[in-house]
Amino acid sequence: MKILGVIPARFGSTRFPGKPLALINGKPMVQHVYQRCLRAKLLDKVVVATDDKRICDCVLGFGGQAVMTSKKHRSGSDRIAELIRKPGYRGFSIILNIQGDEPLIDPGAIDLLAGEMAGNPKQMMATLATSFENAGDIEKSNTAKVVTDTQGRALYFSRLPIPFIREENAGRVGHYLKHIGMYAYRQNFLIKFTQWPEGRLERMEKLEQLRALENGAAIKVLRTNYRCLAVDSPGDINKIEISIKAANRRLKRG
Repeated sequence: MKILGVIPARFGSTRFPGKPLALINGKPMVQHVYQRCLRAKLLDKVVVATDDKRICDCVLGFGGQAVMTSKKHRSGSDRIAELIRKPGYRGFSIILNIQGDEPLIDPGAIDLLAGEMAGNPKQMMATLATSFENAGDIEKSNTAKVVTDTQGRALYFSRLPIPFIREENAGRVGHYLKHIGMYAYRQNFLIKFTQWPEGRLERMEKLEQLRALENGAAIKVLRTNYRCLAVDSPGDINKIEISIKAANRRLKRG
């Protein structure tokens, strides 16, 4: 059972054009993500799927693997579905969709997701969630929330705070799960998923994972302590650099 880690990377981000090539401590962001993915134990291969030759050349330049894909794709899942149809990528039974804007991505979180899929052959799709550290973040629409059933399967994802808590003293933070946008799919399910039309709820919330729920597919939600720090705008670069320096200091002391 071969597992492929794919980092979709497009150049034309609305809020931050050229984001994958933004320098963080002197290295392009896509290199930080790629090299941390290589530290995951369960990935047999890591590749960047991109729509831009500048990104492709950058990855090849630091010794990574990259493949050019169409500029027409609307999501990372669509880009990956094109990739796995190409020669050399058809033999992977499990595919991980790894966000390219998290330069501090945790290899352990990658292995958690890959291990779930490898150990449960009937599971078609899985993702990650973590608890909120700050109550103020629950209200932010750029952070997706998820609620699950007793078996850890997703019931719904939303940009609004879910569930709604009627009791004012119920202790808000502990009742919410922050969705982390890393996904794992069976290869055949990913192809089917990307062939389904955009769903009504997906269209309203702008969350592609709702397409799976609208079509009756189960999404396993694994809980992790990984606190993702994503780069959404140029102003986030400084925060990431501070976090990297702090992590390096801890490594030196340890």
